[in-house]
Amino acid sequence: METKTIKQKLSHRCYRVIRWCVQAVYPKIEVEGLENLPEEPCILVGNHSQMNGPIIGELYIPGDRAIWCAEEMMHLREVPAYAYRDFWSGKPRYIRWFFKLLSYLIAPLSVCIFNQAHTIAVYKDSRIVTTFRETVGKLTEGCNVVIFPEGPEKYNHIVNQFQDGFVDIARLYYRRTGKLLKFVPLYIAPKLKKAYLGKPIRFSPELSGKRERSRICEYLMQEISGIAFSLPQHTVIPYSNIPKSKYPTNIPCEVDEKHEKTSC
Repeated sequence: METKTIKQKLSHRCYRVIRWCVQAVYPKIEVEGLENLPEEPCILVGNHSQMNGPIIGELYIPGDRAIWCAEEMMHLREVPAYAYRDFWSGKPRYIRWFFKLLSYLIAPLSVCIFNQAHTIAVYKDSRIVTTFRETVGKLTEGCNVVIFPEGPEKYNHIVNQFQDGFVDIARLYYRRTGKLLKFVPLYIAPKLKKAYLGKPIRFSPELSGKRERSRICEYLMQEISGIAFSLPQHTVIPYSNIPKSKYPTNIPCEVDEKHEKTSC
């Protein structure tokens, strides 16, 4: 027990040092649209923007919050395979050896960071019940939850299609508290050194699970895209780890004089 306590203390101190270093070198991010945050606990749903989403969620989203984190990044043996597959598998063949090595080198740091930060482990098997239970518990305690649910399939050039299972949290929260949870769209724009909160959407218990997941995800993806389209031209950092030369801009390749979206 004493050894475990010492390890926990060392891990916490290590995390504090890493957090300080990241905050020292990472650009200061301004969060706009704070008036859109409900007074009651809510779920903020944003574009992942590679590692920028989690970093900004941890450092700059105000108030008590907990961030969904892939559980693979929290366990030493699982980090290398997950990190390489999710972050670097799309790299050119001639350089992949380096990123495979890097995936092992970052494993101890990953375990330290994601177990000490404001995180909730997200499981992809039957243990997802644990994820949902902890999430509802955090909300009940008055804590906001931040989720970056993009999957590999494209929605548009701003955001990928959302994995919609997170919406079911609202039904569980409603059953426990009788309250209608709100989901707040969050657009991460590292190149502008800003994050933007949009107008929330409220959960509707009258609709079926499938319809409600579709309704809420479609609204959130459209709102995040709409925020991006409304901003000055900037580079969008996509979910997928593609070459930087292929990063899109928020304004599509063909626009009219008012910068309205048209097909490419």
